[in-house]
Amino acid sequence: MSMAAVEAPMVGDRISKRNFEKLARFIYDYSGIKMPPTKLTMLEGRLRRRLRATQHATFDDYCDFLFHDDGLEQETVYLIDAVTTNKTDFFREARHFEYMQQVALPALVSSGVRTIRTWSSACSTGAEPYTMAMVLEEFVADRRDLNYSILATDLSTDVLATARRGIYAEDMVHPVPRELQRKYVMVAKQQNRREVRISAELRSRVGFARMNLMDENYPVGEGMHMIFCRNVLIYFDKPTQSGVLKRLCARLLPGGYMFIGHSESITGIDLPLKQVSNTVFQRI
Repeated sequence: MSMAAVEAPMVGDRISKRNFEKLARFIYDYSGIKMPPTKLTMLEGRLRRRLRATQHATFDDYCDFLFHDDGLEQETVYLIDAVTTNKTDFFREARHFEYMQQVALPALVSSGVRTIRTWSSACSTGAEPYTMAMVLEEFVADRRDLNYSILATDLSTDVLATARRGIYAEDMVHPVPRELQRKYVMVAKQQNRREVRISAELRSRVGFARMNLMDENYPVGEGMHMIFCRNVLIYFDKPTQSGVLKRLCARLLPGGYMFIGHSESITGIDLPLKQVSNTVFQRI
């Protein structure tokens, strides 16, 4: 086979039913992400880049590499990066940040908390933890006795690299209030670039790390006062949702707050949480 044939995947090539089932099972076991047959075409589209990168001409060749030639050892991170969905926005589901600012933070401070520990557990490209940082920075600005920390984790190394850089298309920060943009968002000097960057000071307040929510333990150090786990549970089945939420609750301090996505629910899952607002819960 010529090198040209190896480097260019066959355009009409399809994933066989047998290989799709293998891929779907591995992706589910590793990440908890469901991959029903309706996602076959999507999976093919996303994996073509991996075929080129690993110099395999067909999906059969690629799957043989993964499952028979021990390719998973080196390819898993890239495979998972390819299949994860990373939709995110600044101040997405803005009522959560209003509740955080107006209710949760004052309540924590009233209870004696002086260093507010927060965790964005599916941070994607960083819009969520940087939004949290803006809210927290504003809250502690006139309170010298207060401090905060933000941990931001994700399964995808690609999105974590973007998050660490903190560089975004100009229109991504449109939801950020103008006053906060002036404080925390830097505009590129070359206007034609139409890019912005989160200020160095704000970037320094967020610690990024790769973490798989399917792991049995979450090594996040001390307990958290706030955990955001938004718009990731929808990709899990009920048993996986239950396991993830129970492990998150184990890292949430009594009186701490859990935020989930507006389209998500914890109904039917036995958790030490009480609902305090729409998709906001407090650790009992």
